[in-house]
Amino acid sequence: MTEGCSGANGSCQCKTGDRREDAAMQSRRNFLLRTAALATILAPGVTLYAFGGEAAAANPTPPVSSKVRWGLLIDASKCEESCTACVEACSSAYGWKSTGHPGTDPQWIRKVSAKDPKSGAGFSVPVMCQHCANPPCVDVCPTGASFKRADGIVLVDRHICIGCRYCMMACPYKARSFVHEPVTDQKPDAPRGKGTVESCTLCAHRIDAGGVPHCVEACKKAGREAILFGDLNDPSSEIAKRVATYRTARIREDLGCDTGVYYTNI
Repeated sequence: MTEGCSGANGSCQCKTGDRREDAAMQSRRNFLLRTAALATILAPGVTLYAFGGEAAAANPTPPVSSKVRWGLLIDASKCEESCTACVEACSSAYGWKSTGHPGTDPQWIRKVSAKDPKSGAGFSVPVMCQHCANPPCVDVCPTGASFKRADGIVLVDRHICIGCRYCMMACPYKARSFVHEPVTDQKPDAPRGKGTVESCTLCAHRIDAGGVPHCVEACKKAGREAILFGDLNDPSSEIAKRVATYRTARIREDLGCDTGVYYTNI
């Protein structure tokens, strides 16, 4: 009998002990694999779900690509000055609200009216982040918190935003705002945080899932259909056809920001 063995009747239990150790190690590996798969988000549209033994992609969506350029076309002739459906939908979806202080209120989306002092003719349209191809906010951000996705959507990563507000000063469209007060009831799709900068996300999470922005949906439900959403790079899309056919304008186009939001009948 080998030294260190303690089996009954002089039999050796070394191999049995090895098998037990292997089984214990395998059990620990399985446990770690299961717990490590707890709903880890790898990329837009790809999610790993827990306790499945093996990680599996759920409802995968195509990866963000520069072949696509998401944008909006807003028809001022269909937008009533008294209608705020788009603003209300955005506020409800993301948990922000106006407090009556335009200087510090959230600027995700707002209605802006203009009138010719001579003729009296005017219009009212929603203004939000213009999702520039050459965004000034991204250029001045010292941490990289302001960034542009390959498909043209401009976002803020609040995890690395230090609240310096350089992007707010650089934005020609007053489309960004600073969160001054503590926030509650966070929305999982776009959490807010005191001390960070925020702006319209073009409802990126909905787009990634094949949907449309809340403002577009609300405008249609209100019977206006003043906001058209689509791929500006796709010649067959309705938005691309209209931009190519009708006279459109972009806010401060002279700045060369190449915005993704177009307006017509203004």
